[in-house]
Amino acid sequence: MSDGQWRKTGCVLCAQNCGLEVLVANDRMVKVRPDKDNPRSQGYACRKGMNVINHQYPADRLTQPLKRVGDKFEPIGWAQAIDEIAAKLRALLDAHGPRCLAYMGASAQGGHMEGAFGLGLIRALGSKYLYSSAGQEFSGSWWVHGRLLGKQYLLPAHDEHNAEVLVAWGWNGMQSHQMPRAPIVLRQFAKDPERLLVSVDPRKSETAAVANLHIALRPGTDALFVKALVAMILERGWQNDDYLRQYVLGWDDARPWFAGFDYRPALELCEVSLDQAEEFCRLLTTKRWCLHPDLGIYMGRHSALNSYMLSILLCVCGRLCQPGGNVIFGMVMPMGSHADERDPTTWRAVATNLPPVAAGSFPPAAMPEEITSGRPDRLRAVLVSAVNPLRSYPDTSAYERAFGELDLLVVNDIALTETARLAHYVLPCRTYYEAYDGTFFPNNYPEVFFQIRQPIVPPPGQCLEAAQIFTLIADRLGLIPDIPKALHQAADHDDRLTFGLKLMEWAASEPKALKMMPFVLAKTLGRAWNSAALAGMWGMFMTAPKDFRRNAARVGFAPGPDLGDRVFQALLETPQGLWVGRVDDQDPMAQLKTPSGKIELLIPELARMANDLDAASEAQALKLPDDMPLILQAGRHTENNANTLMRNPQWNQGRRPCTIAVNPADAQKLGFADGQAVRVTTQAGSETGELEISEQIRPGTVIIPHGFGLDYNGQVHGLNVNRLTKNTNRDLVGTPIHRFIPCRLDVA
Repeated sequence: MSDGQWRKTGCVLCAQNCGLEVLVANDRMVKVRPDKDNPRSQGYACRKGMNVINHQYPADRLTQPLKRVGDKFEPIGWAQAIDEIAAKLRALLDAHGPRCLAYMGASAQGGHMEGAFGLGLIRALGSKYLYSSAGQEFSGSWWVHGRLLGKQYLLPAHDEHNAEVLVAWGWNGMQSHQMPRAPIVLRQFAKDPERLLVSVDPRKSETAAVANLHIALRPGTDALFVKALVAMILERGWQNDDYLRQYVLGWDDARPWFAGFDYRPALELCEVSLDQAEEFCRLLTTKRWCLHPDLGIYMGRHSALNSYMLSILLCVCGRLCQPGGNVIFGMVMPMGSHADERDPTTWRAVATNLPPVAAGSFPPAAMPEEITSGRPDRLRAVLVSAVNPLRSYPDTSAYERAFGELDLLVVNDIALTETARLAHYVLPCRTYYEAYDGTFFPNNYPEVFFQIRQPIVPPPGQCLEAAQIFTLIADRLGLIPDIPKALHQAADHDDRLTFGLKLMEWAASEPKALKMMPFVLAKTLGRAWNSAALAGMWGMFMTAPKDFRRNAARVGFAPGPDLGDRVFQALLETPQGLWVGRVDDQDPMAQLKTPSGKIELLIPELARMANDLDAASEAQALKLPDDMPLILQAGRHTENNANTLMRNPQWNQGRRPCTIAVNPADAQKLGFADGQAVRVTTQAGSETGELEISEQIRPGTVIIPHGFGLDYNGQVHGLNVNRLTKNTNRDLVGTPIHRFIPCRLDVA
């Protein structure tokens, strides 16, 4: 309609998915505003969401399947693309077995339903190799929580509503969000006379600038600092013994690592004064506090150990799984599965021996070695969906070499990304504004939020949902059982419950039906609705776990076999999203899945590291090479970067979105001026960019944002920081160490 209509939807550029309203005119998105009716974002949206039209309409938009022929792409039809991909997959699997195949996806900020179909496809083919962004950033954290809480998908996070102190550790929420309405919440927290905001960050970030207390510890010393804090608390007898006795198993094993530990030289090495550390310990042991860690911890030195030590600190203070502390969020559906590498049936990556530790996901840092190992059981085929590893994951050069050795690389995406340009087949996807989809980020407590984002503009050309693409491949491979005509007919009638009864009757007699259920739904309801993703979501709600059903009952959904269908219908009728559940916040321990029913604190693989951690060994480890005297922090959250999702640089017109930022003292020592071109060199390589001189940056460090170096309309915008990272620079579970990379600066 030419005069336009405002449509409710959500942002797809970060995990908060803030509510948006989009003006659609002549089937095109033309204007964006925040959605005041969204119950979670409440009318808030950052400048990224307000510029989402730039994501929707990239110049390199894909509209038809492409096949590589020599060094060029040729357009082909869907039937030919699916036939050839299926034939190549079958030949590789027959020759080399299922370990030759991996799926890289389930990582999108705007839609997770393709993950169910991509993972369903490779599992049906016998492979268990999922690589996702969870394994990029959160391997250590999810693995630690899997041990402590019983399942890797149990994600404890901040109950800031009931907290007196919020500790932002390695997190710059004023720029990176990662909680609903983060800038508003953080400012309110800091201004509230009854509350305190604490920032633990080496630099004076935007969050540190508004915090009531800023602890500017030395880069790379987080684990040592936490050990010093716990030792100080024990020395003063400030630990919560009642909590430790009642809720924690294994504290007696961990206590000797801290009791009697000489924390004074540790604090000196961390560059934190004794008085400030003691003040911090008093807050942690007398106030209700919650912790919000982020990439400064997850991708810093000792990644998994950082998460472990912080969990111990939470337990010592009695704050884990307690109101106002760090609690387990409610979920519609767990984000992934639990994969315990101690189980001999759990697959490991064959070249690196790394296990899946982020809810079933393998670390992307390992993939290049898994392809180039030369082993007969190496990876030979990779299906990439809605992610751009050539700009998002560590060591671009290693990825380029590895992808060049693949027998088959298939990329599903909306644009001809840097990864797509290396593919054998590129398949055009609908955007998240042309399709039904949703995300499962559990960013609320105690409420559970969900939004089914509905298509608001039509897709161009021959674009399909990624879920539809995976369904076509599965069907061509003969993985989906023959579906009776009666079931197809039932799907065409607007009676989902009758369809569901007929579906279950058929599934009871068809052994393959349950295993391939997402694809069965895609070929029945999904065909009728023109959306495999929507059909998958209906099936998800119909089979939702008991925890969700109990949570849904607390917000007014009456129990019953049709509860899932009623929640699904309510979401369709409420495009701004709604609270679909509420966890039992009176019993935060109830969600633990450990055998003992307690927090199981001892992780043997980290015990030696925790025990041996001291100032002397860290002082040696922190020494930088003479030719690399600075520390690169690869990745900086700003309001000007959105991973690699905003390919059109126009959204940052007039800004300085991608700079090499240093402290004035370092710039003066090197004789550099603001705005000049400089070259950064690390073990991995060199990149050139514009220098920014900023008091925010700690002396001795260099910070570069991620998500740039994008080749758009034949011109590269910004520098690709992952040219400067090594995929082998990672911790024991595969998390890349991006926040501590020795480097040097030279005149370009």
